[in-house]
Amino acid sequence: MGAEQKVVIITGASQGIGADLVKAYRDRNYRVVANSRAIKPSSDPDILAVPGDVADPKTAERLVTQAIERFGRVDSLVNNAGIFIAKPFTHYTDEDFAPIVSINLGGFFSLTRRVAAEMLKRGSGHIVQITTSLIDHANSNVPSVLASLTKGGLNAATRSLAIEYAKKGIRVNAVAPGVIKTPMHAPETHEFLANLHPVGRMGETKDIVDAVLFLESAPFVTGEILHVDGGQSAGH
Repeated sequence: MGAEQKVVIITGASQGIGADLVKAYRDRNYRVVANSRAIKPSSDPDILAVPGDVADPKTAERLVTQAIERFGRVDSLVNNAGIFIAKPFTHYTDEDFAPIVSINLGGFFSLTRRVAAEMLKRGSGHIVQITTSLIDHANSNVPSVLASLTKGGLNAATRSLAIEYAKKGIRVNAVAPGVIKTPMHAPETHEFLANLHPVGRMGETKDIVDAVLFLESAPFVTGEILHVDGGQSAGH
């Protein structure tokens, strides 16, 4: 069975959505290559932890090289790592801009390009980006131009790659979350954030994990931006 087990690479895998994605894919008997700057080694032989900043092309190279050396294949990629900074536009600084672009866009480019090359050799694969519902539903209470600039680029790239690879066996999709309850949001902000959603609550990490797994098991779905946002993208 070992050679036939599917393999997924997950970035931003040390906490929150990423950590739960690792558990969920293991529950589906995938072997997992897990990355974040602070990732710790796993006692599970089917989880390969590869520390490093995904914005560094050398990290992307290590992720793919070690995935092939250890497991022999790459079937799926979840581009989960990202930075979100909410500020009025004129308050952003060059120091804000550089890491957001290098991680949200540069990390996607460096890793996805290498993974796609491996998938093309096999003639199959699935790539998923985690973006944000704010791209389609801007909110003056959450000014976030840099998120829209970078994650919006990922939505556009998702559609473009889906069409480029549609006849080559590779599907490309994205999940666009609302505000998800993770360590990134302090408990005292939860009431305010919950009220941003028509359903009146924040999302849970499970909501995003379930969406990714749906896309993983939906062979007729590609180029989809799946909103998991408590109704935000529908209106208020």
